[in-house]
Amino acid sequence: MGFSFCGISKAGFLEQEAPRLENWLTQNLNGEMGYMANYFDMRVDPRILVPGAKTVVSLLYNYYPKDKNIYNNGDVKIAKYAWGEDYHKVVKSKLKTMLKLLKEQIGDISGRAFVDSAPVLDRAWAAKSGLGWIGKNSMLINKSIGSYFFIAELIIDLELIPDIIPAKDHCGTCTACIDACPTDAILSLQIIDGSKCISYFTIELKGEIPKAYHDKMEGWAFGCDICQDVCPWNKFSQPHHEPKFEPNKNILNMDKKEWLEITEDVFNIITEKSPLQRTKLTGMKRNLGLRT
Repeated sequence: MGFSFCGISKAGFLEQEAPRLENWLTQNLNGEMGYMANYFDMRVDPRILVPGAKTVVSLLYNYYPKDKNIYNNGDVKIAKYAWGEDYHKVVKSKLKTMLKLLKEQIGDISGRAFVDSAPVLDRAWAAKSGLGWIGKNSMLINKSIGSYFFIAELIIDLELIPDIIPAKDHCGTCTACIDACPTDAILSLQIIDGSKCISYFTIELKGEIPKAYHDKMEGWAFGCDICQDVCPWNKFSQPHHEPKFEPNKNILNMDKKEWLEITEDVFNIITEKSPLQRTKLTGMKRNLGLRT
């Protein structure tokens, strides 16, 4: 199906992650992402989300581009995961096919597929099954391919033998991601102040970006890759082989002036299958300081 790695975990209550999530929410580090406080019980126990669940199958799908330097003439930066089509739909389609194939091979099994669109702590489950460790920037890092990948899950009622050897933490004394973050969003080991993250400002925040951060955005119009770009483990990243993740040149070749002049109709045409639909044209112009 094109996935790079697969890990198996026994579905159950995430004892360590539950208090971490609760503390994170209590400190309001989720900013305006109120949805992160919803369905708390489901987030920490997939058996509540998917009744009868016995196994969490975690999968990694690479999105690292062949040419990592396509940055819109340098003045409009878009996170690499958004260069092609919306990963939710691309990867979800593969998961549904995979579940169908499993039913054909194994029999009548029940389950659901998830790609960053439900209350599932995907990084926690991937780490639990040995697919990588949670880095200081809170990203899942795999020793072989770095961190430029999507995490997906099949939560099923089939009991499988779990992978019980978690990956070791190989961040060591490195603080490259912490030092590079222009908004100081990485507070400490694996703890991110979501309300300071450039990805939050450019995608999740609905109002105006606080003035205190205007000169720290560094040209990012949608998402941010800084903490991944500086991570030494991403020197092992390899180009993906997914045609639907090929860069949308209609988007990546536009400079600030073109974003200023673009109409809503044109925006909707060139971003028809793009994640940029989420922030809308008004959001893109806000992010680039282009409102007149």
